[in-house]
Amino acid sequence: MLEKEAQLKLLPELQSLLQVRYRILQMIQLSAPIGRRPLSELLNLPEREVRTETERLRKQGLVIAETKGMYVTEVGMEVLETLRPLYYEWSGISELEEMLRHRFGIARVIIVPGDTDEDQHARMLMGQQAANELMNTMQPHDTIAVTGGSSIEAMENFLVESDVAKDVQFIAARGSIGHEMRRQANTLAASFAAKTNSAYKTLYLPENLSEHIYLALKEEPMVKEMLTLYEETAIVVHGIGRADTMAQRRQVSDIEMRYLEEVGAVGEAFGYYFNEKGNTVHKVRAIGIAEHHVKKSRNVLAVAGGKNKAAAIRAYFLSAPKQTTFITDEAAAKEILDAFKKN
Repeated sequence: MLEKEAQLKLLPELQSLLQVRYRILQMIQLSAPIGRRPLSELLNLPEREVRTETERLRKQGLVIAETKGMYVTEVGMEVLETLRPLYYEWSGISELEEMLRHRFGIARVIIVPGDTDEDQHARMLMGQQAANELMNTMQPHDTIAVTGGSSIEAMENFLVESDVAKDVQFIAARGSIGHEMRRQANTLAASFAAKTNSAYKTLYLPENLSEHIYLALKEEPMVKEMLTLYEETAIVVHGIGRADTMAQRRQVSDIEMRYLEEVGAVGEAFGYYFNEKGNTVHKVRAIGIAEHHVKKSRNVLAVAGGKNKAAAIRAYFLSAPKQTTFITDEAAAKEILDAFKKN
C-alpha cells in the first residue's frame, strides 16, 4: 500500500479538508484584499465555515487579516506552491492534464479548477499559470510574440521583473481587431513589457486588407522590421477563439460569415480559421505572425478555457505545434475529453 493510500485509509476526511482549505487560501491570494462574506460567496461555502477555516489559516500564519480584508502571507504562498501537485492529484486534475497532453501530443497541459465562462477567478488562475510558465520559459534576448484576447490579458497582473525578463522583447503578433483596445495585441505587448521592465514593439495596422494594400505595406520599412522579428520569435503566446465569435469581433460581412459557416469553421487562432478536423479553411489577409513562424518557435503557450470553446480548442490542437504548453480550465478539459470518447 502506498503512503498516500494509507493516509486516506486512516484519515479519509484529509482529502476533502485539504481541497477546501487549499481553495480558500488560493482564492484569498487571487482576490486580496477580501473579506469573509465575499469570499464565502465566491467559493459558494457557508460564511460560518469560511470564518472558521480562515481563522485556522490565520493562526497558522498563512493569512493576515487587516481592515481592508485578508491577504496571503509569504508562508501561505509557499504552502500553495508546495501543495499544488497534491491538490491537483487528489482533485483528479493531474490525471486530466496527462490524458489531454497524450491526446493532443504536445509538451504539457496545465489545467485550473472551474469554468472561465462562469467564473472570472478561473480566468485569473489561468492567467497566473500562463504568466508563471512564461516567466520560467523565457531566456535572455528572446523575442516574444503576443496575441490579444481576455485569456492573454489575464496574464498581465502576474508578470514581474526579473534578470531574464529585462532583456526580452515583446511584440504584437497581430494588428487591430474590433474596438476593445484593452485586449488587443498592441496594448498587451506594451503592458507586458511595462510589467517586466522590458522592450516592446507594436503593429498598428488593420486586418482584412485588400491584396493591393497588403502587398504595398509589406514593403514598408516598419513592416519589414516586424516581419524580421516574427522570423526570430522564440515564444508565441496566443489564445484560441470560436470562429463565430472572432468573425463578429472582426465585423466581417454577411457574405464572409456565410462562407465560414459553409466551410465548417469552428475555431480561430492568430488569423487562421480551422474546421473540426483541424484543417485551415480561411486565413485573414493581414500583416502579422504566420503559421510557419509559430511552428518553428522554441515554445508556444496557448491559453484558452471555457466549456463553450471546447470544440474550437479540440479542433486547433489536432494540428498544433508539438512544443506547445496549453493552459486551460477543468470545464473545457472535461468537455474535450468527452468529445474524444464519443468519437
